[in-house]
Amino acid sequence: MAGATLSPGREAWIDARLAAFGDWLRRHGGVLRGIQWVVVGVYVVLVAVPAFLPLPDRSAHLWSNLTLLAQFAFWGVWWPFVLVSMVVAGRAWCGVLCPEGTLTEFASRWSLGRAVPRWITWGGWPFLAFAGTTVYGQMVSVYGYPKPVLAVLGGSTVAAILVGAVYGRNKRVWCRYLCPVNGVFAVLSKLAPVSFQVDGAAWSASPKPLRADGFNCAPLVAVKTMRGSGACHMCGRCSGYRGAVRLARRSPNHEIVHVAGDEPSLDQTVLILFGMMGLAVGAFQWSSSPWYVDGKQWLATWLIERGVTWPLETSAPWFVLTNYPEHNDVLTLLDGAMLLAYVGAACLGIGLALTALVALATRAAGPWSMTRFHHLTQALIPIAGCGVFLGLSALTVSFLRGEGIALPYVNEVRAGLLAGASLWSLWLAWRIAGLSAAGPRRVAATLCIGAAAGLAVANWALLFWIW
Repeated sequence: MAGATLSPGREAWIDARLAAFGDWLRRHGGVLRGIQWVVVGVYVVLVAVPAFLPLPDRSAHLWSNLTLLAQFAFWGVWWPFVLVSMVVAGRAWCGVLCPEGTLTEFASRWSLGRAVPRWITWGGWPFLAFAGTTVYGQMVSVYGYPKPVLAVLGGSTVAAILVGAVYGRNKRVWCRYLCPVNGVFAVLSKLAPVSFQVDGAAWSASPKPLRADGFNCAPLVAVKTMRGSGACHMCGRCSGYRGAVRLARRSPNHEIVHVAGDEPSLDQTVLILFGMMGLAVGAFQWSSSPWYVDGKQWLATWLIERGVTWPLETSAPWFVLTNYPEHNDVLTLLDGAMLLAYVGAACLGIGLALTALVALATRAAGPWSMTRFHHLTQALIPIAGCGVFLGLSALTVSFLRGEGIALPYVNEVRAGLLAGASLWSLWLAWRIAGLSAAGPRRVAATLCIGAAAGLAVANWALLFWIW
């Protein structure tokens, strides 16, 4: 466990307080549900109401306009710091505060109770859902206008309710398999320094409890065999069960180094390499990229020379492509096609380059092993998560600058976070490579992962410092 520099008495006190807090969560489910419904109320207001209000003019401010306040709340505060919470406290957001989780479980009380079909449990959903919502959000400018927010977030919420109303009973089937950010949250929560941990020996040795003493694990986690925190929603319902489950400290490196290798996941590998480190870069870069502008100009010239002008002149409804002529913000079909091409190229190009580097690291550490390939990919979680956070937090900075508030040392903080995350990934790679290699092989494998982290840093440096 973490905390080796603490005195034994201090460690014991922290352990006892964490375990007691886990038990408090279990005993005060009613309080948590009250908090959840308050969050649902705020969420519904911020998602729905601005979509029916006039767009703010240039004189509007965060403190005087609900639309601007909602945009800042969602994209400037909510999403960036929900990601941070995953690294700090695991998926406590999911279990305690998430409005979609609350609504899908509530709907599941009166569910049709149908068994979860195989198509829902397909492992490719985390990447596809993340990619689909990310790309569609860029196409309709979800960060800048309220109607796309209602379409993206509101549509996701309605889908969560419908899934809850059909499948399972008192469960969060949507959260477990289909939520667009489920995969990202599952990946980042592996870095959390606290988690609910299961003592298998104590579980087996304890007498089987009465049915009334059981608990409902809404996100469908097999608690008895749970070793990691990726699927756990940290709701505390299982705390103290059979004297074997407790909230406890752990090293932030523990799950990735000692657990991830026993649970290889192609789905998470694709999400990390092609989603969080590839597609996300393209989604945040395209509007600032000179490559996007040059490519669009070249294609426009090529079309005009051949007498084809309709892609340059035709727009689409706001729910397909950004279309707000009163704000001089319209994407033509050519713009939309280039956007898709740019994000797709970033996804494939960066993803394949990272795949090659991780494959080199795998081979450098010894004979080829697909399990080791997946395991070494997990070493990139810190830099992958840092990049997504910085992309979202750039919106925070933009919103505040629009209000005349300039945050100091933004570039220095960004550089420090990227450097720290890269070093963390290097350390994880060193630890993982050391499980199967030593000496030069271990060094070579670590350097290959370092090159992958360096590629990620270079991509974000283009956005923040070069363009």
